[in-house]
Amino acid sequence: MANDLQTGSENGTLTSLLTGIVNDAQELFKQQLALFKTEVQQDMRKSREALTSLALGAIVALVGVFLLCFMGVYLLHETGPQWPLWACFLAIGGPVTLIGAALVAWGYGKFQSFNPLPDETAAALQENVEWKTRRT
Repeated sequence: MANDLQTGSENGTLTSLLTGIVNDAQELFKQQLALFKTEVQQDMRKSREALTSLALGAIVALVGVFLLCFMGVYLLHETGPQWPLWACFLAIGGPVTLIGAALVAWGYGKFQSFNPLPDETAAALQENVEWKTRRT
């Protein structure tokens, strides 16, 4: 077996093997690109749905809070101490503003922790792009 000589037909096999490897690498690159695109589309769809719900909920809650604050101001003005109307607005609006600012800060922190891009797929795609550019 060790004495078997390589013939010229092996050269054709080696060429077809290398061609197959290159074709497989290109197919893998295409598949990873398609996977990346699909994952980004899914994440964008989820983000859009979440943002729509968040915006609609915020608008409805804002109207409710607005009406409740006006009710609280006029209730305080009519039944509470004899404060001027502006002081009643301050007494109700101040705490509501502080609560709103805290909720905005909390929501911003939550939104910053969300990563809409798939990290593993992006890293694999970047690796393939680097390999392909080095090869050519």
